[in-house]
Amino acid sequence: MLKKHSSLLLGLTLLAPIAHASNNLSGGVWLNYTYLPDDKTNKKTNGRIGDEAFVLYANGEAEKGKGNWSYAAEFRVGPGSFTDKANNSTGDAMAMHQAWVGFDLAEKYKLIVGKSQVPFGWKTVNFWPGDMLQGGYGDQMDVGAKLTSDIDKLNYSVAYFLADDFGDDSTDTVDDNGHWGSSKTYRKVKTTVADLNYEVAKGHTIGFSAQSGKLQDLSSPSKDVDGSHSAWVIYYKTEINNFYANAEFMKTSRDLPNAYVAKSKVEPKVENQRIAAEFGYKMDKWNFYVDLMTAKPETKGNNSDSVYAIAPGVTYNYGPGWVYLEYLKQDGDIDRDGKVKHGDFSALYLTIDFYF
Repeated sequence: MLKKHSSLLLGLTLLAPIAHASNNLSGGVWLNYTYLPDDKTNKKTNGRIGDEAFVLYANGEAEKGKGNWSYAAEFRVGPGSFTDKANNSTGDAMAMHQAWVGFDLAEKYKLIVGKSQVPFGWKTVNFWPGDMLQGGYGDQMDVGAKLTSDIDKLNYSVAYFLADDFGDDSTDTVDDNGHWGSSKTYRKVKTTVADLNYEVAKGHTIGFSAQSGKLQDLSSPSKDVDGSHSAWVIYYKTEINNFYANAEFMKTSRDLPNAYVAKSKVEPKVENQRIAAEFGYKMDKWNFYVDLMTAKPETKGNNSDSVYAIAPGVTYNYGPGWVYLEYLKQDGDIDRDGKVKHGDFSALYLTIDFYF
C-alpha cells in the first residue's frame, strides 16, 4: 500500500549533532478517509476516517573524514502502519519498516546490513493504492545485506536477504504485504537479488532486475526449505522537466513447499506476467500521477483472463506534510501464493500527513 517520501522526510528533522557525526530524529503522523462505493455499510456512513499511524524516523552518518558509517530506521505504530499483525514479528499493529547500518567501502560503494528495500524494478509514487498488481515485487523491505554502487551513469545493487522480516515466521514486508504466504503456511527465505540500470541519455534510464530464492514451509513441524521462487523485470524510467514516467514488464515463478501443497490442495507451481506504467507531472507544490497495471496468469489450471488496475491521484505539499486525493479501481489482485485472481474493488482515498 503506502508510498513514502523517505528522502524528504529525513530532511524534516531535528538535528542533534555529536562529535564526528550527524544524527537526525523526526516523526510523522498520517490518517486517511476511505469511501467504498460498492460497500453498503460504508456508503451508509459516507465513508470512514481511520488508518491512523505515528511514525518515528532516525538516521545518521559520520562526518566526512571521521568515519564510513551511516544508519536509518523507521518505526510505525497504529492501524495505518501497513503491517500485517497476524503475520509480523510483533503480533501487533506496530512494525519496523526499515532498520539498517551502512558502511562506505569506497567512494562509490556502500554495504547495507539490516532491513532495507529490495532492489527490484521501480516503486509507485502513490500513497494508499500502493503496489497494486506489482504485488509481491513492489515496495518491499527484507532482512539481509546489500551492496550498492553508483558509477557515473551506471548503478547496480547486489543483495542477499535471509528472510522477509525479523523473527522465525514473519512474512511482513511492509509495505507490500499479503503476497508471500503467511506465518501458518510458508515464507520467503535465502533470496539473491541483482539490479542494474544505466542512463542511456539525459533523463532516460533502462534497467534489469532479477531475483531467486527459497520458500520455507511453516505448515508442518519440520519447516522444510523445499520451495523456490524467481522473477525478473525489465524497466524504463524517464524524467524530463516536470514530467516523469516509468514502465516495466515482469515475469514471476513460484514452486510452493511440498507440505503446504499437500495440505492446501493448490497447484504446486505458480507463474504469471505483469505490466505496469506510471505517468506524472509536477507543478510547484502539486504532483499529478496515474498508475496503470495488468497481470496475466500463466499457472496451470488458472483459466482467468488478464486483470487490470488504475489509480489516478494528486498530492499537494501544504508545508509540514502532504494532502493526497487518490482513486483505485481494479478487477483483480495478487493473492498470498502470488496467483492472479479476479475480484472487483474500487475506493476513494483522502489522506493527510505531517512531519516534525
